[in-house]
Amino acid sequence: MDSVSVALIYAINKGYQVHPDAFAFLKSLDCDVEKIIKTIVDAKNKFKKKSPILIDDIKSAISGDSDNNDHIDEPVIADTNSESNGENYKIIFDPTYKINAQDDKDFVKLFDSRYRKTLKILSIRSESRQIRKIKQIKDLRNKSRYTSLESEGERGRTFDSAFVAGLIMSKRNRKNDVELIIDDTTGSIPVICKTRELINESSTLVLDQMLMLEISVGKRNSTDFVIKDIIFPDIPEHVASKSGTESYVALISDLHVGSKYFMESEFNDFVNWLSSDDDEIVRKIKFVCIAGDIVDGIGIYPNQDRELIDININKQISYAAALLQKIPKRMHVFLIPGNHDPGRRALPQTALTNLRDFQPLENFSILGNPSYVELNKVKLLMFHGQSLDDVIATVPGLSYSKPVEAMKILLKSRHLSPIYGNRTPIAPESEDMLVIDDVPDIFHAGHVHITQVGRYKGTLMVNSGAWQKQTKFQQTMGVTPTPGICVLVNLATLQFLKKDFNY
Repeated sequence: MDSVSVALIYAINKGYQVHPDAFAFLKSLDCDVEKIIKTIVDAKNKFKKKSPILIDDIKSAISGDSDNNDHIDEPVIADTNSESNGENYKIIFDPTYKINAQDDKDFVKLFDSRYRKTLKILSIRSESRQIRKIKQIKDLRNKSRYTSLESEGERGRTFDSAFVAGLIMSKRNRKNDVELIIDDTTGSIPVICKTRELINESSTLVLDQMLMLEISVGKRNSTDFVIKDIIFPDIPEHVASKSGTESYVALISDLHVGSKYFMESEFNDFVNWLSSDDDEIVRKIKFVCIAGDIVDGIGIYPNQDRELIDININKQISYAAALLQKIPKRMHVFLIPGNHDPGRRALPQTALTNLRDFQPLENFSILGNPSYVELNKVKLLMFHGQSLDDVIATVPGLSYSKPVEAMKILLKSRHLSPIYGNRTPIAPESEDMLVIDDVPDIFHAGHVHITQVGRYKGTLMVNSGAWQKQTKFQQTMGVTPTPGICVLVNLATLQFLKKDFNY
């Protein structure tokens, strides 16, 4: 075993993760790597900081300044710039080092963070200047002509309507209308959709998402607040960024290594194709993005063991790493976990960097779920897609056969998992890291095992299918997967093509 591997095992046994970029840096060193890692671990233990080992930690240890590692609690992921084979990439966001859920009380902080972050997104709209707190709206209702508060210097001014922003607490279809309960930091109020157009639009709303509403009071002396307009946080119409040179990213997900339905032959054909040098497209593939469910896992659903080749999760991981290691080193690979992979199931998920078998994957950036990367100036949002189950089950007209329609709902909500309390577990983090703060040029997801590509307001949406044949569970659900397909995107044009390995 080489000295780098020994050093990594030492760090892992001491409870420390090693960032993939730090691992690559260690391999480039011509010195006592074991001593460096032991120095870093001793320094972190001294300061009682269980943060991952980064490149800066290694440089500090080499320079003899390891006792001054005050920076190690706050790795600046947004500044992680690297170059692979002349191609530039940047890790804009990785939740791994920000996850710090303490107890259920943090759910209050979580939803407060969701409200404030999404309100900031809405603030770019001109109508946002007229947003009033719910408590203030209630006060206005109690005034004869709905005059504004005297403290605002507008006493005597009448209001036909007002704007309010809040999270949807409930949605109830009634005989002739739809009632929503909207909540902000000051309270909640019922609001009513009465027109056919707004009733139809309300069918796409999901619980716990943020909205801005223009509301008015119905008949005189009525206590109903009637919705005049629904305004989503939504992504704006935009022109996506493009690479200055022609290069490709290959998008895949859901390998499910360990399942007897894993399409090993087809996946090996895919990897062999990546290694060929007689294909013009292959020569231009610089990046590969894998959106989770690397292995099938154990105990994910009832009687799963009957569908597994190997019921040992460590063996599943080892075999997956051996397959992934065949991806050419000239391509940089970004890998996030899914709900079948080991580790925490709740969103956001930490990176799989603590897995020994993944440590030698030197051309990999192993990130959390979700993550945001920039590839030759093109911003790509990677999300496994667990919440698509809840959205498809909630919104009428959606189905697993058209996952990009559900992905569109997430973009309109500016949130990757707006519905709380259904099939998708969400951790009580003090910050909601599932809000889509930045508008992606490419939105890449998996989970549903259906390959589909679409566009929405300038963003290319890709669900990259799977490498697993139809399971018995999918048969009972009526889901017919489209596996064995790789989606390739030209970063210079954002045009796509599909490479099918189902021969």
